[in-house]
Formats: sequence, structure tokens, C-alpha cells
Amino acid sequence: MICVGNPQRGDDAAGRRVAEALGASLGDVEIIEEEGEATRLLARLEGADAAYIVDACVSGASVGDIRRFDISAGQLPPTGFAASTHGFGLAEALELARSLRAMPQRCVVYAIEGGTFDIGAPLSPAVAAAAAIVADRLRAEILGE
Repeated sequence: MICVGNPQRGDDAAGRRVAEALGASLGDVEIIEEEGEATRLLARLEGADAAYIVDACVSGASVGDIRRFDISAGQLPPTGFAASTHGFGLAEALELARSLRAMPQRCVVYAIEGGTFDIGAPLSPAVAAAAAIVADRLRAEILGE
């Protein structure tokens, strides 16, 4: 599992908050925290049988909205992920992985709609609540609960 985000940029820390909420509750599943740099994400995907990725997005939905995308079945919509605080967006990184045949057979992205990405801003209450929900959904999905 890859939890993406910059803990110093408000709601961009959504993925990191999910990692924190999960703790060690997934047993042998490795939880990796990344800031979202594309080459590091590509390296993490290569050779994996399955990947679950959590990141903040900006699509115009309500702050704290949660969306789940099965990337194994199709592309991640570039809207909401292209304007990443990480530079090269998650959608582009995943499509590059697909074109390099480095995409895991199972790849799921959970996106949490953010609102504030200013340096030094705290995580918004809506995104914090959504992160707890995503952690519960991931636990159920991965462990079959």
C-alpha cells in the first residue's frame, strides 16, 4: 500500500493520515509513505502483485469526498490528479507504469478530495474524517473483513 502526501501541506497529507490510521492492522501488507515523486512511485509499483494507493485530489467535489478507482480496469481520470503538489501527477505516473508494463495486476486508488494545500496548513476536519473511513474500507477490502 502506498500512502501519498506531504504532511506540511494541509489536505495533501490525506494519504499519510490513512497510513497513520492503519498502523500495523494489515498484518504482512507493507504500508509505504511517499511524498508522491513519480520515479519513486514507479519503483514501488514495479514487481508488486497488487497496489493500493491513497492520495488527495482536487476535482471540484466537496472537501472530504472519497472516490475509489480500479486502475486495473482503466485509467485514473486526469482531472483532480494532474495538478498535483508533487509535480508530475499521479495519473501520469500510473499511465507511465502501465506503458512500461510495471503496473501491478491489481491496482486501486482511493482519492480524498482536499481543499487546502497551503504550506503549514493543518489537515481539514473533513479530510481527517475521510481518512479514517478510507482506512476502514482498505482494511475490509485487503483483509476481506
